Amino acid sequence: MADLTTKKEPKVYRIKTFNNISHEGLKLLPANFIAGPDIEDPDAILVRSADLHDYEFTKNVRFIGRAGAGVNNIPVDRCSEKGIVVSKAPGANANGVKELVLTALLLSSRDVIGGIDWVRNYKKDDIAKAVESNKKRFAGPELMGKTLGVIGLGATGRRVAKMGIDMGMDVYGYDPFLSIGNALHLDTRVNVLEDPKDVFTRADYVTLHIPYTKDTKNFVGDELLSVAKPNMRLINIARGGLVDLEALKKYIDAGIVARYIVDFPDPDTVRLPNTINIPHLGASTPESEENSAKMVVRQLVDYLDNGNIRHSVNFPDSNMGACKSMARITVNHRNIPNMIGQITAVLADAHINIANLLNRHRVDWAYTMIDVDSPVDESLRERLLAIDGVVRVRFM
Repeated sequence: MADLTTKKEPKVYRIKTFNNISHEGLKLLPANFIAGPDIEDPDAILVRSADLHDYEFTKNVRFIGRAGAGVNNIPVDRCSEKGIVVSKAPGANANGVKELVLTALLLSSRDVIGGIDWVRNYKKDDIAKAVESNKKRFAGPELMGKTLGVIGLGATGRRVAKMGIDMGMDVYGYDPFLSIGNALHLDTRVNVLEDPKDVFTRADYVTLHIPYTKDTKNFVGDELLSVAKPNMRLINIARGGLVDLEALKKYIDAGIVARYIVDFPDPDTVRLPNTINIPHLGASTPESEENSAKMVVRQLVDYLDNGNIRHSVNFPDSNMGACKSMARITVNHRNIPNMIGQITAVLADAHINIANLLNRHRVDWAYTMIDVDSPVDESLRERLLAIDGVVRVRFM
């Protein structure tokens, strides 16, 4: 067998792109990375919103970078079974989304769209006089002095909360997944509550910034809307599916929810009364697209070159820097007992000396990185793959 640690020309990596990935991001790819929409049998995939659920991943695919914050368009469970790391770009589009939330806050308060439509459709020459007698139809409350509820205090939610404070609003936040890092970066003037009901009872405006998962599906439903402050405005620039639309309609009809602003139109939201449907513009800024592409490209290169994982949604973040030993072995495997023992036993049986080892886990899946001072070959790969629960083995 050939010694895989022999010095060679840099391996050529083939990257398939879906959608238009920012050129500024693609410029970060090294010369030995070839990227484009027509690449076949790729080593990795870069994607924005294209649906990959029906895409057939070849054995060679080992990484998918989502140039955005959500991964609903990627079959994450199927990728995990194949040992494909799925990463995203959290926070890269946070400012773009924050600015659209500001737009939504204003549109939910003052009937700007209705007023513009009225002017557009007014056909008489006395428009100036008609404006003065009709403008009260489109009036609405100011934001200053009102209460803003922010559900989700991650990269975007934190910015939205700070924006609300800067506009003179009282801000209350709730986050079922609040990390220590996000808490440390949160403006101290945000009142963090432990129950979302306490947010809904207080807030004149509620904006959602949590991921869509099986646990957050229909997060806003009867339980929260039943305690909502009358004439509350609800804003969803996060994900479709977070709001129970049947329950929402009931509370719109009852006058509890004065306006619903959603960035994810579907046939049901289009038919909802007092609802403004925005055509998924949250991250549709050149800055957001560029920032997201740059982030996932850096992650892709680091994973293919060094095996390091950052911002993954299925495998644990793991970082051992660049390999300074003869070779690096990475193993994607299930998070089950005695995996480390079995892996190291195979290496010991092959008389391979371990220089450094890192093991991390994330729910059902785990990742082991091993730097070794001995040559590695294909027979070792096969022996590691034979361990029950191991789904991918790489040598670098």
